[in-house]
Amino acid sequence: MTNARINLPYGIDDFEKVRESGCYYIDKTGFLRELLSETFSVNLITRPRRFGKTLIMSMLAAFFDIRKDSKRLFDGLEIAGEKELCAVWMNQWPVLFLTLKDIEGETFEDAYDMLQFLVSSLCDEHRYLLDGEQVSETDKERFLRLLAQEGDKTEIKTALFVLMRMMKAYYGKEVILLIDEYDVPLAKASDNGYYQEMLDVIRKFLGMVWKTNPSLKFALVTGCLRIAKESIFTGANNFLSNSILDVSYQDYFGFTEAEVSMLLKDAGAADALPGMKKWYDGYLFGEREVYCPWDVINHARALMKKRDAKPGNYWLDTSHNNIIRRFIDLPEVNVNHKFEILLAGGVIQEPIREDLTYDLAHSSEANLWSILYLTGYLTAVQPDRLPDGMEAEEGKTALRIPNEEIKSVFGDTVKKWFADRMETTDRKAFFEEWWNGEDAKLTKDVTDILFDTISYFDYREDFYHAFVAGLFSGAGYDVRSNSEQGTGRADVIVRDRRHRRVLVIEVKWSKENGILEKECEEALEQIRERQYTRRFQSEGYESILCYGTAFQGKNCLVKSAADGRKGV
Repeated sequence: MTNARINLPYGIDDFEKVRESGCYYIDKTGFLRELLSETFSVNLITRPRRFGKTLIMSMLAAFFDIRKDSKRLFDGLEIAGEKELCAVWMNQWPVLFLTLKDIEGETFEDAYDMLQFLVSSLCDEHRYLLDGEQVSETDKERFLRLLAQEGDKTEIKTALFVLMRMMKAYYGKEVILLIDEYDVPLAKASDNGYYQEMLDVIRKFLGMVWKTNPSLKFALVTGCLRIAKESIFTGANNFLSNSILDVSYQDYFGFTEAEVSMLLKDAGAADALPGMKKWYDGYLFGEREVYCPWDVINHARALMKKRDAKPGNYWLDTSHNNIIRRFIDLPEVNVNHKFEILLAGGVIQEPIREDLTYDLAHSSEANLWSILYLTGYLTAVQPDRLPDGMEAEEGKTALRIPNEEIKSVFGDTVKKWFADRMETTDRKAFFEEWWNGEDAKLTKDVTDILFDTISYFDYREDFYHAFVAGLFSGAGYDVRSNSEQGTGRADVIVRDRRHRRVLVIEVKWSKENGILEKECEEALEQIRERQYTRRFQSEGYESILCYGTAFQGKNCLVKSAADGRKGV
């Protein structure tokens, strides 16, 4: 156990709180200089979740907000050196900052209630507007209804427009609008079946604020996807859009290797960099390869608590990991072979669309790869890093799984998909083949299942163990993998306690062609030599069947013991 050397901002995405509580902060304030070097009315920046979008937006709110004195928060940071820029922009502008990440629910009514609450909370934050002599009485009356969550649907749709008009009247200055996670309400609505209803609200709620809005200085909007056909951004003059394909802002979302190396050094865990790189690096934004900040902070925190902590999957604690499963389940999409290439560490090339709509996003394979890429489950491969023999295809982007963490997400999803599929398949005849020792039929049937399954971990032996065990999942059998039997560990044990019978299955994996027969014989011999059946004989099982199974790629051979029901 080691003592924490730095105070990591675990789960904190509020810039002021990070700075005031003395948390470790990797300086991203240079983003302000790049942002303000461009002229725009609306700037949409899309990045995968967990890459620091909210912290950046919170930093901007603290910097611009006329109600605050933020100099102390930025002392010592990069942007503080830009004296002229700070004089013009720091705490000089009214700011309306909101996040739509909580606008969700199983029904439209639930999600709409959350939107009403958000609007009410914004009104409460800006309650001072009621004291403004320049603010119209009509707007104050609307404001009070919104504050009390009594506004009608039209007033909710126009709430941001009205708030900005009131703020401009109060301050005599145009308003900077910051909207975080703008696309979450539509993503959740698509998942839960009320997409069109939510689209009708969000299109007006957001669209009005940048369509000929005299109160707008500029708007910065963040999300995961760039929504096109919904026309949310119709009418926005000087509209800029920046995604992970672009080099703009490539240094500000995610951690560079130099930043991760320094963090680990300060945390007293400098030697953990190779493991951190393998698990959490590999995302290509523009021309910069970056680490996921959420993962780096989580694992650095774990290392400070336990020096030998192993990298883990921190994306499991976040939402939307069902995106891979949704595509596997689509009957019109057949991605098995491409998923196998990716899981084996390979590269595929697919066309990428940046403009997507959530109602159609999950409808085709063409959209699948774009979504997986734009949301961080896949990353781009630069042309000079393509595998030997692969030529870049025009109009397509080379894609790979970025790191071990995302590979584990894919692998776990495939395992669960296979288990669920087995449970919903009628396997009565298939099981009888096992209990009757029909190894020829089993060879064909198991091979057929294998060909129709997404393999993972590059056909290593652990895949085949899980595959064989999964054949019996959800069928009421007691299935154990690598359990202690005799003088060793049997790969798979299947007990049918009701009928007092058991299967002992030894699994072999071969890199060579043409030796499956030999591998099966060796598997059966291993069962004999290590006495895997002895325990079951003493426990009173009447039928003990032993199998040697050998695999090479998608090929399989199943051999039963010569003396069948009496075991070996």
